[in-house]
Order: sequence, then structure tokens, then C-alpha cells
Amino acid sequence: MTAYGPALRKLAVAAVALFAVAAAPSPAQARPEPRAPDGFVALRDVDPTIIQEIRYFTPHNFVGERVTGYRAPMCLLTEPAARALRKAQRTLLRRGYSLKVYDCYRPQRAVDHFVRWAEDLRDERMKEEFYPRVDKSRLFEDGYIAEKSGHSRGSTVDLTIVRLPAPPTRPYVPGEPLTPCYAPQEERFPDNSVDMGTGYDCFDTLSHTDDPRITGVQRAHRDLLRGALVKFGFVNLPEEWWHFTYKPEPFPDTYFDFPVSRRSLPHFQVEGLR
Repeated sequence: MTAYGPALRKLAVAAVALFAVAAAPSPAQARPEPRAPDGFVALRDVDPTIIQEIRYFTPHNFVGERVTGYRAPMCLLTEPAARALRKAQRTLLRRGYSLKVYDCYRPQRAVDHFVRWAEDLRDERMKEEFYPRVDKSRLFEDGYIAEKSGHSRGSTVDLTIVRLPAPPTRPYVPGEPLTPCYAPQEERFPDNSVDMGTGYDCFDTLSHTDDPRITGVQRAHRDLLRGALVKFGFVNLPEEWWHFTYKPEPFPDTYFDFPVSRRSLPHFQVEGLR
């Protein structure tokens, strides 16, 4: 063995270690961002006339901040659900109304954000608007928050109707005074929706679609929304007048976690959807 043997061995070991570090995948490479499977589309590509106000992209929601996973203010849905919405929209347009969606596909990471928020009983910054009559410690027990959501399967949508021409909705200013979601429409946060009896995401029994206290024009508006959607395959969740699921669901047992972003979508021909 020459005098250079030990030094050369050290250099060789260092080179191997350096190569191993360089060859190791980065965190981004090790965990690639999930993408939507074939069958998901952007609603705007299917029907650009449907108004979109994606609340979880904004701080105007029961959490009080943008929700994890919402990287763009857009509605993603399975293609059958989006096509069915387009049919419902056509019937409403003939009567001088438009659909407006608040939420569509919702990634599991967003649902996890809701769960973390619900477990933090100190954070009640949006209580006066969204759950003034419900103790936050009961949100799980009363069914307002759950660890899984049908929205994550891609065929569920939260929506309302707007009379045309639609006036703009002013932005919510974090920290502004809040009004209960069940207050008279002229007192609630200004939303260009017709009067449904409560605001969107109102954690209150008045949000039950067939609550007997909802009468008159409020009842007529709820029935108009439900009637337009049921005709084309949607089923309403009785506890939420705004919540509808298209049946049969293309992915009835899968809860997806790709972010809400156009980059999450598979390649497809927009022209074929128009």
C-alpha cells in the first residue's frame, strides 16, 4: 500500500456520500403534488355564464381566512356534474336568474383545515356571523364539521341563485362588524343572492331546506333552486339549502386531495365541452 492509500480512501468515501446527497430526491420530488384524474373539469370551461364566488379562497367564511388548498378562486367538478349544472343554468336564465356557486370540489386538506379550526375553541372570530347560536364545542356533535366531506369526491356543489342583471358583491373586510347569518336580508352581509332566509354556510337550523319557519318569497326561492337542480340529477342535503350532489357520482368512494387550481386538471379539449 502506498502512502496515499488512506487519503485516497477518504476522498472516495466523501465522493460517494456527495453523490448520494445529490441523487437523493428533493421533498418536492419525493411527494409530487396530486392531480385530478380524467373526468374533472373547470366549471367555467363548461358554462362561463354561471357566477362564481368561491368563499374559501377569501377570508369571508366561518374560519376567517383563506382555506388550505384553495390556490385559485375557481370551481372544479366532475364533468357530469358540470354538464348538469349547465342544463340547470339554461332553465334559470330563461326566467331571468343565474346560478352562483360558493364551493365545488374541496380538497381533503381543506377539510383537515376545518377540523383543526373546530378543535381550537379559542378562535371564534367569525362566530357572530356564521354560528351565533351554536357553541363551538358542539360543531362536531351537531354535524356542522366532519372529518370527511362529499365535496372531496368532486360532484357536490354549494350554490344559490341570483336575479339578473347581477349586482356586484363588495369584498369582505377582515375585522368589520359581523351580523348573524339568519338576520333579515337587508341586515346581513350584502350578497347578490336572492333572499334564501339565511346566508351561505349558516350553522343554524334555519338553514334546513324545509324548515317550516321559511315561508313566502324565501320558500319560493329555495324551491326554485331545488327544482332547477333536481330535474337534472342533483340531490339536496336536507340540512343545507345550498348543498347539492350530482347522482350517480363518478367517484363515490374516493376523497381527493389535489389543490383547487387549473394546474391540477388533466389535459382536455375545452372545445369539446362548449
